[in-house]
This record gives sequence, structure tokens and C-alpha cells, in this order.
Amino acid sequence: MEHSNQTPTVEFFIMGFSNYPQLQSMFFTAFLLIYLLAISGNLLIITVIYSDTHLHTPMYFFVVNLALLDICFTTSIIPNILVILLSETKSMSYWNCMTQMFLLSAALGSELLLVTVMAFDRYVAICKPLHYPVIMSRPVYLSLAAAVWWLGILNSLLDVGLVLKLSFLEKTILEHIFCEIPAVSKAAVSDTNAIDRATMVADIFLGMICFVLIFITYAYIMSSIVNIHSATSKRKAFCTCASHLLVVNLLYGTTIYTYILPAIGFKGNNNKVVSALYAAVCPVFNPMIYSLRNQDFETSF
Repeated sequence: MEHSNQTPTVEFFIMGFSNYPQLQSMFFTAFLLIYLLAISGNLLIITVIYSDTHLHTPMYFFVVNLALLDICFTTSIIPNILVILLSETKSMSYWNCMTQMFLLSAALGSELLLVTVMAFDRYVAICKPLHYPVIMSRPVYLSLAAAVWWLGILNSLLDVGLVLKLSFLEKTILEHIFCEIPAVSKAAVSDTNAIDRATMVADIFLGMICFVLIFITYAYIMSSIVNIHSATSKRKAFCTCASHLLVVNLLYGTTIYTYILPAIGFKGNNNKVVSALYAAVCPVFNPMIYSLRNQDFETSF
């Protein structure tokens, strides 16, 4: 089998579930159910927030953006997984793989930035409540949301642009469940130093730096919550922050395992499972996390 630089002739074979042929129908049903739950749950969140003027606040504006990113996230991955599960060859064309990788990377990068912005929003609301209307004015939160989307897209364009320069075998096997940068670059037959360095920089910025900023922000938030005298206000602030922290833990925990640990030399054995968690399960849980035990949402239903 010869190396190929003629990208239209390259074909990727997604081998993630091929070791369990007897379970293909079960995997198909599970992923279809996950997709339907993710789409319906996030659309419901968007509809409720859009229809209730009391929820037209910066915090819920960011929740709408999170729901939109989750929809993009799952739509870029799960329909292709369903097609692969029904396919006998388990193959995907070169450009379909690159497109999936771009959409996934853009949505993931934007979501990592968005949860950092959401942490900042909670910090201002709880630690500087009198200044909140000025600091989080409409032009500010619209600009923050736009920056989140554009930075995610820009990061994805740069990374996928480097992947496009790699060479692959005409028939390339991916030991994964979908096309994402670590798995695809690992399957390349050319030098991957450029994409490895770019991924490392993105991991440090989108992963470690944002995670540290969130950690510091919530240290200040928790300190302020402890000093709140009203039990009702303290409970409401804690519930709001707890929901966001659950989202952060789900997203960052799985992303660090998939992207950052391999970049520093750690080789995990459950990458497929962890990738399925952040790509499929997180978008299902996010609407539940933000709606359950949330008085604002209970009032809107």
C-alpha cells in the first residue's frame, strides 16, 4: 500500500466498534437515542429562554449559546457514527473526515471558551452585583459571545489546515469512533511535528489556562457566597454555580484526558469511551443540569 498525497483518493476506515459486531444494533440504538435527547433537550432550553422575557439576561444568553454549541457538537459527530454503524465497510471519505474534524474542533474550542466566560459572568454577578449591569452590558456580553465563536472557528481552521498538509495511506485505519485531530494525526504517514505543536499550544490556552482561570474565579465566588447573610440568596447563588461547575467538570475532565494528557506523553486506554462521553453524553446532560433545581426554569414551564 503506497503513500498518497492525492487527498480525494484517501479513505478512512472508522474501526471504533468493529470489534463488537454483535453489538452494532445496540450501539446504533444508544447513539440515536442520545442524539434525539441532546437535540430535543437543547432546543427546549433555547425555546424556554427565548419565550420568557424574565430569562433575557446575560447568564441565560450564554446558556443559549452553550445549547447551540451542543447541537453543533452532536450533529457534527453522531449522524456520521450512525451511518458508520449501518455501513459494512465502516469507511468515510477524506473530505467528510476533514469536515467533521473542523466542526468538532470549532464547537469544542468555542465551548471551552464559553464556560470560562460563563464563570466570569457568575463572578461579576455574585462578587460585584452593583456593577453587574455596567460590566455585563448588552454590547459586552454580545462581544464576548462573538469572540468565543470566532476564536473557536479560528483555532479549528489553523489546526485542520495543518492536518490537510499531512499524508495518509490510500486506505487509512482510524482506531476511533469519529475523526478528531489526535486520532487522525496519529494515523498520518508524514511528519506531524507542526500539528503536534499547534495542538499543544491550543491545549495550553483552551485547556489549562482557561481551566485555571475558572478555578481561580470560583475560589473568589465561593468566598463571596460564604459571606452572604441571606440563606435564600446563598442557596440560589450556590445552585447556579453548582450547575456551571458540573458542566465544567464534565467538559474539561473528558477533554483533558483526550487532548492534553496525550500531548504530554500519557497514553490512555479508553480514548474511545472518553471521547464518546464529551461528544455525546455532555450535550445531553447540559440541559438537564441547567434546568433541574433551577427556579427560573421551573417558573417558565
